[in-house]
Amino acid sequence: MGHRALVGLGNPGSRYQDTRHNVGFMVLDLLRKRWGAASWKSKGNMEYLKERRGQDEIHLLKPQTYMNLSGQAVSALRRQTPIEPQNVLCIVDEFALKLGQLRLRADGSAGGHNGLKSMIAELGTQAFPRLRLGIGPVPEQWDPADFVLGKFQKEEQEALEQMLERAADCVEAWLDQGLNPAMNKFNR
Repeated sequence: MGHRALVGLGNPGSRYQDTRHNVGFMVLDLLRKRWGAASWKSKGNMEYLKERRGQDEIHLLKPQTYMNLSGQAVSALRRQTPIEPQNVLCIVDEFALKLGQLRLRADGSAGGHNGLKSMIAELGTQAFPRLRLGIGPVPEQWDPADFVLGKFQKEEQEALEQMLERAADCVEAWLDQGLNPAMNKFNR
């Protein structure tokens, strides 16, 4: 049996709940619902649950450390469970992509994203898959740091919900079929 981890990035607490930076949390919440999984449990510096899927044990993590220290939750899990970096899928917001666009990659730099920077630092490698969810574009007069902490507008709600559903489909494709088939299907 293999171990795989889904790490949704976001910030804890109600004031950040529906912000653009928290789409990683939203995807994991949707998967939990879809799979009829148990409720989230608080475990150290994360909200956590575990599901069997085929031959694999899937660990779902929502780090509760705030974005800049997200990787610490992954380190905590890996101290207890042997999970290779290539089996850790990080789900993260990306303001350089338009709302609704998905980009699954096998590895890469943090691209200025503090959550990914922390993941790279804690895993000691860039070679782990990440699914970026488009939340852009950033309006001209906005500072991206403020934009990502803003909430989605009413008129964005439908596009957001469709993107979250597709992102959940993409995660399931990664789990069931592997990286390349999932990339071919969802990186359009």
